[in-house]
Amino acid sequence: MCEQDESVPCPRGGLCFADGCRRVDYVLVYHCKRRHSQSRHSIISNGNLPSLSPTPSRRNTQPELAEVELEAGLASGPGEGEKALIREEFERGLQEEGLEIERDKETVRFTRLHVPWSVLSREAELLKIKVPTKRVSFTQKTGLAGAISSLWEKLNQPFQPGVPEPQNPLSLFCMEYFLFSPHILHNLKIFFDVFSYNFVYLYFCVNLPLKVLEILRRTACTQTCQTMGITSLLAKGVYDSAFPLHDVSCIEMKWANYGVFFKYQPADLIRKYFGEKIGLYFAWLGVYTQLLIPASAMGIVVFLYGWLTVDTNVPSQEMCDERLNFTMCPLCDRVCDYWQLSSMCSTARASYLFDNHATVAFAIFMSLWAAVFLEHWKRRQRCLQHRWDLTDMEEEEVGTLFTTTHNLPIASESLTWKDRLPGYCVNVSSILLMVGVTFSAVFGVILYRIIVFAVMSMNPDHEAKANVRVTVTTTAVIINLLVVLVLDEIYGAVAVWITELEIPRTEAAFEEHLILKAFLLKSMNAFAPVFYVAFFKGRFAGRPGDYVYVFKDFRMEECAPAGCLIEVCIQLGMIMLGKQLIQNNVFEIAIPKLKKMYRTYKEEKEGGEKKKSKDPNRPRHRWDLDYELEPYEGLSPEYMEMIIQYGFVTLFVASFPLAPVFALLNNVIEIRLDAAKFVTEIRRPDAVRAKEIGIWYNILSGISKFAVITNAFVISFTSEFIPRMVYQYLYSDTGTMHGFTDHTLAYFNTSNFKPGTAPNSTRFDRELRICRYKDYRDPPWSPESYQLSKQYWSVLAARLAFVIFFQNLAMFLSMLVAWLIPDVPRSLKERVKREKVLLLDLLLSEEAEKQRQGCNSHCKT
Repeated sequence: MCEQDESVPCPRGGLCFADGCRRVDYVLVYHCKRRHSQSRHSIISNGNLPSLSPTPSRRNTQPELAEVELEAGLASGPGEGEKALIREEFERGLQEEGLEIERDKETVRFTRLHVPWSVLSREAELLKIKVPTKRVSFTQKTGLAGAISSLWEKLNQPFQPGVPEPQNPLSLFCMEYFLFSPHILHNLKIFFDVFSYNFVYLYFCVNLPLKVLEILRRTACTQTCQTMGITSLLAKGVYDSAFPLHDVSCIEMKWANYGVFFKYQPADLIRKYFGEKIGLYFAWLGVYTQLLIPASAMGIVVFLYGWLTVDTNVPSQEMCDERLNFTMCPLCDRVCDYWQLSSMCSTARASYLFDNHATVAFAIFMSLWAAVFLEHWKRRQRCLQHRWDLTDMEEEEVGTLFTTTHNLPIASESLTWKDRLPGYCVNVSSILLMVGVTFSAVFGVILYRIIVFAVMSMNPDHEAKANVRVTVTTTAVIINLLVVLVLDEIYGAVAVWITELEIPRTEAAFEEHLILKAFLLKSMNAFAPVFYVAFFKGRFAGRPGDYVYVFKDFRMEECAPAGCLIEVCIQLGMIMLGKQLIQNNVFEIAIPKLKKMYRTYKEEKEGGEKKKSKDPNRPRHRWDLDYELEPYEGLSPEYMEMIIQYGFVTLFVASFPLAPVFALLNNVIEIRLDAAKFVTEIRRPDAVRAKEIGIWYNILSGISKFAVITNAFVISFTSEFIPRMVYQYLYSDTGTMHGFTDHTLAYFNTSNFKPGTAPNSTRFDRELRICRYKDYRDPPWSPESYQLSKQYWSVLAARLAFVIFFQNLAMFLSMLVAWLIPDVPRSLKERVKREKVLLLDLLLSEEAEKQRQGCNSHCKT
């Protein structure tokens, strides 16, 4: 142990004890009410039990018992004295476990913990971390092996923790050659690589906070209270927070930096710093972003195809041709006039950009893309499991009692189904209530569209009337976006509340139930407006002379003559981009900073004169800076925003082929934004081991399968693809699309308007007898006037047939892709076999060596 004076500054930027040698591995924080301000000093323990007698010391000018009495006497509320005794017993237990402790004497007190090498080795053995099995020394490095070894040392040198090496470290010029166990053999490249002895310490220090957390969780307080672990102490308020310290010099340069956005993420470095659970999230995000590149390229090709061929599209040319003189029926009663179909020319041309023959091929491609993405991630996950030694890891459940947001521990094992039944009933009713709220919000926007359209149609200005549909659609989409953002935050809080009512057994079960409920509510909130426009708008509007009314005065809204697909595109694009720009990016940057500013202001206000009495020249250490950061709240929000984005990319991609492009651009920024947030905006999370991404994979798989159905219905019922094909191959005299527009417009006799619904004034001839509307119905001179025509049933049958064909084709191709792509790469299988053979050879050689030594000793005797 190095002996340094307390005044020596820490060479690691505030990451060490006052002696400047031992690294701070973990920090416990609590508040203490003081009678008057006191200068800062520390109590340092080297693992020995603290003395409760008033023994004078250079660093301990006040005994621990006096501190307890002072806290108990001056506590602002009941229980402060008991909390001090609990902390004393808990920290004594930590010292018995071998941890070294350093304490502060301030209003906000930091208890800093250091894990010696002996404890680190013991915990590594308890966690079943693989260790070297053989060591061979080399005095020099030459050739290719030397060059690769030097490169490896340069790459790993900055990542080494700033802690002293184990006893008797080898010289930097004396290299060690290790044969590791099979689970880490590939990572160390034992066939041609050379490592220093320091690498062994680095390997043990991977997930160092995890080892400290295991000690904190199993340390019990049996004398002062029946409490097990730091989680219960945090719930009781004995400690305010507990976290490891940031050491961002390396990871910030190589990962949390916008200047390296074009590089692959350092997955191993992320895992070493944050643990396997967060490492798997960023690895999954990297795979998802990487595979968005081919999807984006195909989406751009589809859009360019529509843009280049729009001038050759016959239906849009017919709609733009004023010579055809299609006079359409009024869009509302009394105040709306007849109008020319050619006024919708721009809408028809814009709709063709996304509704063309290439859209069907792109929808099938995206179904295969989703299958390839899931299979590729499974292969990547298997490789990471092998590299990070997760193959044989058992599923670990956090054994601590579940605690509510009110920090009340609950012994759920003692509860029966009768105790849980009220919680389940409230749970179901709350979900149904939130579903009703979502539908009510969608219905409210529908009423807004209907009423505003009717009111704006009363404007005598003909130019304003021409833009009514665009104005109403744009404003309604903005309102939908704001409603989605507000309800998204509300549903997050509701999901937590109703999950707590279930009283899950463990924190892991709580997280899984919370994810399912939050995804159900948030996905329904995000996709409900798009579902309405895609599948319900215009389906129940009726026809001229027999419209469906809301509140007896307002007609249900209809789709444009070119179809509702362009409105689906606008709705999807606005909500997707709005959520990404406002919720995912702006909120992630602004809200943590605002919370930090508010917390700092509150602490300064509560501190009063005590803050002013501090020495302004005292340097701020790493634990002071980390305590001011926002607490870590888990990975669920990060996964959720990406899962919702994945839904936008896959569920309605047939209506918006550019969705993968915007998702790709967002994710390139999102990766570095999340990296900067994890490194600089929130406290360093505890390292948590995880074998896979868990329930999120099942959600992704479910979305991918559901996307096949939604895209099939979008192409069949929302786009004009099926009506165009039916007309071209069944009803066209020339086998072309000429006459398609006239074929899709039905006839209406203006004398059949109900009383009070005909236009009050018109720019057209008052003797106008016939107007047109979008539908397949028999003409008024037919014996079955205004009834659904044979063309309607032909188109409906073709639509249903296409849904069945598309769904089965996409599912078959997806299953074929999943069958053709193995879950485990061939290279990984060969590597595992080779490692098993090497380990077996090593064990046999060691056994033979032991027998030879035993034989020699027997012969000597």
